Amino acid sequence: MNGNDTAERSYEISDDPTRIDAARIHHWLSTDAYWALGRTREQQDRAIAGSLNYGAYDLVSGEQAAYARVITDRASFAWICDVYVDPAARGLGLGTRLVTAARDELTPLGVRRFLLATKDAHGVYAKLGFTPLAEPDMWMSLQVS
Repeated sequence: MNGNDTAERSYEISDDPTRIDAARIHHWLSTDAYWALGRTREQQDRAIAGSLNYGAYDLVSGEQAAYARVITDRASFAWICDVYVDPAARGLGLGTRLVTAARDELTPLGVRRFLLATKDAHGVYAKLGFTPLAEPDMWMSLQVS
């Protein structure tokens, strides 16, 4: 498929867990995502199982073209992570659509705080209303080696 073919395709966003292509997601993240390089398939499968997962699917081929994972209690808090768009489908707004779908699904349940971390996509998320932490000194993290 050439680049022009990709631009003409339509995509469906779904949180149906039976549609997730776990092997594809693992390949994407473990080989091309700076935050997940080297992640094992077993780790990725556990992450998928414990999360709300969104995919963008090509309406012509049915193939998954993008992914986002949300760790949430479905009541007050959501951590958006592992947002990844296949290189052939980048620039079509799929990442934005995935994050929007998560926000729109979880907000009516009472979720009021959505967090994410990014090294290089601040502008993308700012368009959706994300801002830097108002009180970053209030937040702490623990990283176990």
